[in-house]
Amino acid sequence: MVNPDQSLIVILGDQVSQNISSLRQANKSCDVVFMAEVMAEATYARHHKKKFALVFSAMRHFAEELRTLGWRVDYVKLKDEGNTGSLRSEITRAQARLNITNVVITEAAEWRLQQELSIFSPIEDTRFVCSHAAFNNWAKDRKQLRMEFFYRDMRRATGLLMNGDEPEGGKWNFDSENRKPAKSGFFSRQPPRFEHDKITQDVIALVMKNFPNNFGDLEPFWFAVTAAQAEQALEHFLNYKLAHFGETQDAMVEGEYFMHHCILSPYINIGLLDPLDVCRRAEACYKNGTAPIEAVEGFIRQIIGWREYIRGIYQLKMPDYVNVNALNATRPLPDFYWTGDTKMNCVAQVVKQTKQEAYAHHIQRLMITGNFALIAGLAPQAVHEWYLSVYADAYEWVELPNTIGMALHADGGLLASKPYAASGNYINKMSNYCKGCAFDVKKRTGVDACPFNALYWDFIARHRDRFSKNPRMSQTCFTYNKFSETDRSAIEKQAQGFLNGLVSSGNY
Repeated sequence: MVNPDQSLIVILGDQVSQNISSLRQANKSCDVVFMAEVMAEATYARHHKKKFALVFSAMRHFAEELRTLGWRVDYVKLKDEGNTGSLRSEITRAQARLNITNVVITEAAEWRLQQELSIFSPIEDTRFVCSHAAFNNWAKDRKQLRMEFFYRDMRRATGLLMNGDEPEGGKWNFDSENRKPAKSGFFSRQPPRFEHDKITQDVIALVMKNFPNNFGDLEPFWFAVTAAQAEQALEHFLNYKLAHFGETQDAMVEGEYFMHHCILSPYINIGLLDPLDVCRRAEACYKNGTAPIEAVEGFIRQIIGWREYIRGIYQLKMPDYVNVNALNATRPLPDFYWTGDTKMNCVAQVVKQTKQEAYAHHIQRLMITGNFALIAGLAPQAVHEWYLSVYADAYEWVELPNTIGMALHADGGLLASKPYAASGNYINKMSNYCKGCAFDVKKRTGVDACPFNALYWDFIARHRDRFSKNPRMSQTCFTYNKFSETDRSAIEKQAQGFLNGLVSSGNY
């Protein structure tokens, strides 16, 4: 007999938080928490093996945590008999199995899953600082949706780094102080690495058996898979890295995979850490004098500014946003994005790191793999699918706008006021990758010239009619226009020769 007061509380794979809105309104005495691993979610992208291990292990640990707290949990594992492979079907099957009519579910973050689960009338995810209504109201009637102005509103709304009505330190943004390359002899502590328990061991075996050909190295697997472990990772960052985070947050060093970055986004995006709590803890470090304002402001901006803004753009512009291609880029994704087999040392290093760790920091993503994709004219949807597949923190709502809008300028400037295109000079300035490269970063043409150089200027040439009208790009276009016809022809020949070589050989 159906109990009209009983509900099935559905927890999705990136909602492993006791603060999730569906669980907060549940009744422990009668409701049943439902979680399921399904093949549709496992295969909609070519997920990195470490991403599988993180999500499945975190889900299973969360289920055990809830049981320990007295919740009744119904959990379907990926290979359980009768698993239909569809989340919607598994919810329906659980309703029949448990004789429960009412379903309570927090909205999915990704568009495709929102559509699949809309029949259950999801409730809003309150883990985000900015509600859908608040973002839509902010965006309404604005000609430009610039993150900086949204960020200031989030600072006012949260009170973070505010001194009354004014920003702490007298400025909203200290980014100009956070663009320094790493000094010689740079050293940073490794993030905490967590041992496997029986649950994680079982998950690793599951991944090895069922997804052996997916991208990436499964071992060593060291991510936090519980809230307690994620808390340790947060404390490690606050105690040892936050103070140094600011000035070198854009720097890249060969062999230094993590620098002074926090490596917390996988835990925030899955629910093991609360984003606002993380920001308040960072703010406390500024207030107690253990971290400078430029470091703390830069870190907080990434969370309540950029992360919230990206989510708002995604919700506002889907489903059409995934198909935009303002620059008409159509070139296929080169194999070296998967193999790392390229003479371009910067690209090889970032892909190798990504393969090993399911992680690369934001400048590696934006100014190495993203920059190459932009200036080489790689198809946005192919690049999007790659980014979605290879990183442990990648979910479409956060990855897609970063790729389509920020890295590839495929939305025509909706998200970013300029394309983030750069020659090899930027990479040489912000990293030591060029020292170990087969190409000469100082050369624009010739057999050993850095491919980024000719590709950059060829990119400007292809789109100069568009970019000459952009205040942030007009000077670059003016510079190109002063090149001699001989130089322009040499650049075009060099760029086209390289791009043709991407398909015809493995020389690059």
